[in-house]
Amino acid sequence: MARVFSGIQPSGVPTLGNYLGAIRNWVALQAAHECVFCVVDLHAITVWQDPAALRQATREMAASVIACGIDPARHILFHQSAVPAHAQLAWIFNCVARLGWLNRMTQFKDKSGSDREAASAGLYVYPNLMAADILAYHATLVPVGDDQRQHIELANDIAQKFNHDYAADFFPQIQAAIPAISARVMSLRDGTKKMSKSDPSDQSRISLTDDADTIVQKIRKAKTDPAPLPATLAELEHRPEARNLVGIFAALTDTPAQSVLDRFAGQGFGQFKPVLAECVAEALAPIRAETRRLMADIPALDALLRQGAARAAAIATPILAEAEALVGLLPR
Repeated sequence: MARVFSGIQPSGVPTLGNYLGAIRNWVALQAAHECVFCVVDLHAITVWQDPAALRQATREMAASVIACGIDPARHILFHQSAVPAHAQLAWIFNCVARLGWLNRMTQFKDKSGSDREAASAGLYVYPNLMAADILAYHATLVPVGDDQRQHIELANDIAQKFNHDYAADFFPQIQAAIPAISARVMSLRDGTKKMSKSDPSDQSRISLTDDADTIVQKIRKAKTDPAPLPATLAELEHRPEARNLVGIFAALTDTPAQSVLDRFAGQGFGQFKPVLAECVAEALAPIRAETRRLMADIPALDALLRQGAARAAAIATPILAEAEALVGLLPR
């Protein structure tokens, strides 16, 4: 059975985009794989975080993914900083990875913006920590979006160079599990940008903890164009906001987007939006309720994360120890 590893940053309550684009895929993977899921708080601090807000966001993210269907009894769920092997293996990988490799990482260029000199060193070596996250468990399957494919390629380069440098067939090759069909949910205010937890406008996203009234209000105000819904997908090509709303409805109802158009073609958004809002509210209601229940008992949630961390460490610590021995470090 292939071991799956995936992580998610604790940058606020997950959005509908996080759910449809990633978390729902995690839930499906549980049926046939051994899964290790991680709230990556060490990755989060590559940019400054308010300490109290980070602790709250880490718990909220853990509660949310459980509420979405992640089973912490059958699989492993923990927060990254609770397992020191991640940071320890990342340092070894800092010494294996080449500067030229990191210079090619497009996400660092995107996130550092025009002032690269002001970015943290942690943001620059972020991909090495991501490689350590995966390889500390000898995971071979990583569900990621297409924008993370480059990081998986780098992790494989690091694994291959480590194995070559230390003459050991130790770290496995990783396969990026990119779903053939994945919902790419865009901002409700700009259909050309992904829905994001970090967008300054709360109106741009639907959070998994939004209540029905909030969802209705956000979808009613979602940016659209004046034309009615078309009959074909080709006619949506240059209508990003319309395409986004149709895609959300299709993903939540598990129907092809063309089937959505067959049902609503010719109707205006004044007719479509209320149906969509009801669909979203119905889908998120049990997630919101379970998240609220979990967050109402912080000691129990923290205990659950500690249990997950202990199970994760039981896998990662021996792998780290063998990697350290191959490098030539003395045993502890």
